[in-house]
Amino acid sequence: MKRIIFTFLSFFIALSTVNAQKGINFSHMYAAGGKLLMCVDSSAKNVHYNNIFPNQPNTSFNYLPDVHNLSIQINFRNNINIQHYRYTILVDNKPIVVNKSIDTAQLKNTNAGGDEEVFRSTTLGIFRIQGKIITTLVYSTENPLDIDKSVFYGKPIPRAKIKFFSKLFALDHGFGSLTDLKERTNFSFAKKDKELTIIKDKSDLDYLYYTSIKDKQTNKIIFKSTAWEYGHFVDGNAYLPHISIDKNIFKKSGDYEIIIQPLIRWNISSKEKEKYTTRHTLSITLEERSYTKKELLIYTLIVACSLGLVFLIFLYFTKKRNKQKLAEKEQQKNTAKLQLNSVRSQLNPHFLFNALSGIQNLMNKNEIDNANKYLSKFARLTRNVLDDKELISLSQEKTLLDDYLQMEQLRFGFKYEINRSENLDLANIEIPSMLLQPFVENAVKHGISQKATDGKIMIAFIKQANDLVLTVTDNGNGFDTEKKNTGLGLLLSDSRIQLLNNIYKENRFTLAIQSTTNGTKICLTLTDWL
Repeated sequence: MKRIIFTFLSFFIALSTVNAQKGINFSHMYAAGGKLLMCVDSSAKNVHYNNIFPNQPNTSFNYLPDVHNLSIQINFRNNINIQHYRYTILVDNKPIVVNKSIDTAQLKNTNAGGDEEVFRSTTLGIFRIQGKIITTLVYSTENPLDIDKSVFYGKPIPRAKIKFFSKLFALDHGFGSLTDLKERTNFSFAKKDKELTIIKDKSDLDYLYYTSIKDKQTNKIIFKSTAWEYGHFVDGNAYLPHISIDKNIFKKSGDYEIIIQPLIRWNISSKEKEKYTTRHTLSITLEERSYTKKELLIYTLIVACSLGLVFLIFLYFTKKRNKQKLAEKEQQKNTAKLQLNSVRSQLNPHFLFNALSGIQNLMNKNEIDNANKYLSKFARLTRNVLDDKELISLSQEKTLLDDYLQMEQLRFGFKYEINRSENLDLANIEIPSMLLQPFVENAVKHGISQKATDGKIMIAFIKQANDLVLTVTDNGNGFDTEKKNTGLGLLLSDSRIQLLNNIYKENRFTLAIQSTTNGTKICLTLTDWL
């Protein structure tokens, strides 16, 4: 292959002016490892070189509107057989050198634009480029069809010219009539129409132009193409370049803009680009398809069946998911209940131990009558405490607290009160059993046990809107609420409240503790309990 054997090709461009003394170097790497080198005068500002196009992979386009003279130099590596190579040079498409071999006697060593490796180089000629087109064709006699083409364009690039538009009907009907250009061209697409075709004037630079279509309503590009086709449309003996566009790119009726401009890598202003750009507005009307009654019936049945199937699938998975969620919630609730029973089973021995300690204390003081009264209260209290009920009424909770406090009064002699809101029905409102017992025990043991007859405990059942608020207040010495409490009763109560919140997710249990040197207040709120 030529690209394997012919690995280095370099072109040298020089702009000669009265004051030109220094050149500017540009280079491009070929796939085979060679390099395109251009040197122009420092006064040449508008140089756009080595533009490659998708539809012309072996063509390099160089736009040089400010360059006056062009010198072409070709370089070879030392291991290349130069005898195989030929070149042709055209000026304005007229050949001035045809299939000429390389003059090996003129070869000189060069660094090829600064490379460390030494190449053999020769100048193919110096040409005036301003206002002209210089084209070089280089190939190897071993692969004569594999030709590298370089175009040096010294003229202003002309705007592409659209000749006319055409619509394609169903294939057995062929093309419709051609539509002449107007300031705004109107097209109506019916069911039978397949595509829109843009036909432009033929030129030597067809490969240079790319086409895009912009939706003027959204200002978005909906189509791009660089591939011009030839055939069908004939102007004299020449086939005209055209692009066929599927009508389905037009999603709705409205104005669309056809834009044709050179595909050149250049950094120029939008205003400057307009000099090279062709624009044309198309007003597209998409005719709505008319359906027969049979088609409408079939489509309606298909849509109805599809929607029904989707609904059944959705219903099935929804029921399955809800069933799974209910099972998970029930399992979590049962687990929480088991844990709650475990906590209650720990609270009961804690209470019994404290009560037995009270009896022992009275017996040690030889207060036999008080000990007998204590035992009588203790017997009834024990039966109620050991009763395995999850919920009891507020009335039963009050009875339990009365029995316990009257029993402890025999030991310490304190005073107590149990109050309630007037509109609170104690008999018909249930709460978790022994909910306040641990807090009342703490109020007795750690609050007023040292105050004797000066001690006082206040218990209240309060209705606040839909909330039930339970409070236990004592006038003891208080404690530091910031410190971690190691008392078993409060620790078990905290665990119990967390478990109750897992079971009664819609009714939060909130515990608040306020303690000063003048006493302690425990406030337990059952949200939306009433």
